[in-house]
Amino acid sequence: MRQAQDLSLVPVPQPETDMPQIVDGAPRGRVRMALLLPLRSPTLKPAAEMVRDGFRAAHERDGANVDLTVIETDDFAPNILSAYRNAAPRYDIMIGPLSRSAVTALANSGDVSRPTIALAQPEISGDADIRLPPQMVVMGLSIEDEARQAADWAALDHAGGKALIVSTGVAWQKRAARAFVSQWQRGGAAVDVLALSTTGTFLEGPGLAQLKRRLAADPPALVFVALDASQTRQLRGAIDPGIAIYGTSQLNPLSLPELAGAEPHSELDGVHLLDMPWQLQADHPAVMIYPHPLTIGQQRRGPDMERLYALGIDAFRVASEIGAGQRDFTIDGVTGRLVIRFDGNEPALFGRIEQQAVYNNGVVQAVPGAR
Repeated sequence: MRQAQDLSLVPVPQPETDMPQIVDGAPRGRVRMALLLPLRSPTLKPAAEMVRDGFRAAHERDGANVDLTVIETDDFAPNILSAYRNAAPRYDIMIGPLSRSAVTALANSGDVSRPTIALAQPEISGDADIRLPPQMVVMGLSIEDEARQAADWAALDHAGGKALIVSTGVAWQKRAARAFVSQWQRGGAAVDVLALSTTGTFLEGPGLAQLKRRLAADPPALVFVALDASQTRQLRGAIDPGIAIYGTSQLNPLSLPELAGAEPHSELDGVHLLDMPWQLQADHPAVMIYPHPLTIGQQRRGPDMERLYALGIDAFRVASEIGAGQRDFTIDGVTGRLVIRFDGNEPALFGRIEQQAVYNNGVVQAVPGAR
């Protein structure tokens, strides 16, 4: 997301099945792609289906020279690695895995022998970094990247100011808070951190009272909320309207089709966040040309599922560029502006610049001309 959900692997062993029979050597000019997804995992199947559907939507529109095979796995790491090893010799480009744990296992396996587009960020312990195989591009949605971009944005408006970071004990929130702190401190600015307790999804009253006292005694230049939209609405009353608030895509709880008829949340007016064009900009060139996923009856699809669908679209576009021999390129994607450098010899570089947005009249709106 940069997805907020942790797509962690759950050991649920399932029997392996025969791989599809692929004739070695596709016709000249054609690219063979394999999309490796945990479609047999009860936990990860909904997310995998959204990525698959987005990838297929882009393939149907732009993939005249691409032969696509979807390889279904469970969410058990050894089975995923086995499926990758079996498939890699028969395809030009591998796309997957989808979970953080599986990407980490593959990156450390020594088995990445084809251009491989990982759909999640690898797990990193502490401040350590992981050296990715030269053939691997990691383009998963990253809440940490959003937090770092929020810090850079805030630094332009509040250079040298003190930042207060607010989060709870939820894993993605702690990761976002750490990423913002690290990025903010690069400029030498002061930072303070407050972890709030929760009951379910609700912020507890004593923590909000503590926040209010702290802000009154030592007001910061800005507050970064590593929270979701509901929690930020609870928090808003404790923060002086004159203090700027920044956050991540989790402050946007709606999909793009829902924005038009959404109930406004005026208490969030002025709050800054980052999200992808797919969630914000109906008039974005790429957003306009790809279909949105179908809904069944009155079933509501959450915004994180929409983001995964968009990830599938952009994953196909990146794979297509690599398949066409591009090694240094940019894409104005539905998940953001993508910058890729891939030569297969040195570790690949991948960057995603997300769209800046602000709440106005209770509705999140893209900042014109910003990116």
